[in-house]
Amino acid sequence: MNKRIFILLIALGLSMSSCGNQIENVESNEKEEKEENIVMNKNETENNKDFYAVEFDENSDIFARIKGKSYKDNCTVQLSDLRYLHVKHIGFDGQPHDGEIICNKYIAEDLLEIFEELYNAGYPIEKIRLVDEYNADDESSMADNNSSSFNFRFISYTTKISKHGYGLAMDINTLYNPYVKTVDGQLSIEPANAAAYVDRTQDFPYKIDENDLAYKLFTAHGFEWGGAWKKSKDYQHFEVPDSVVKKLYN
Repeated sequence: MNKRIFILLIALGLSMSSCGNQIENVESNEKEEKEENIVMNKNETENNKDFYAVEFDENSDIFARIKGKSYKDNCTVQLSDLRYLHVKHIGFDGQPHDGEIICNKYIAEDLLEIFEELYNAGYPIEKIRLVDEYNADDESSMADNNSSSFNFRFISYTTKISKHGYGLAMDINTLYNPYVKTVDGQLSIEPANAAAYVDRTQDFPYKIDENDLAYKLFTAHGFEWGGAWKKSKDYQHFEVPDSVVKKLYN
């Protein structure tokens, strides 16, 4: 065989081998990318299962749970304005738990994002249950350290609808972060069993202040904190500004 032809055949063989390796590498990379995309899609699906919103009507099981309780006969909020949220949270036992919230659709996505961030950060919240499990009695819910949103009711000692009544507020770890107000010269504490947590200069667990992650996340989403009020203090409470309520309901 001619020496030049022999050398040419060897070079051609090496080139084909290199090309084959490149094809294998491309196929391998494509396979890895597909597998990575599958994992990402799986994670997204799992997240959706943990944090999601549901629209409901008067024929739903959700409405059956709240009818005559948090959704009272004189409720002025349309059901179409409300959303049922499913979230995950880390309990005081350090374990994941399912949480349920009913809120206004206006803040639904904000709450889902906030609670997912709190969950991922391991932020402890003892309970997130519908206030209806306490027969919509706010004092009972707070005394049990339950975190909740919608409950058609009026602000304590007033005839004004609470922002909870619109589903536009959220309370967090209520026992450790009470609502404190002076009424007729007497200190009112809600819940009543939270007297040990009124003095905010003291150091105790689950206290919400301006260094707390819940405070940072809620205020970053445009909520106002009741702990910053002047005439009263509602340390558990995050709500939308008055301008939002006026825009939506006046």
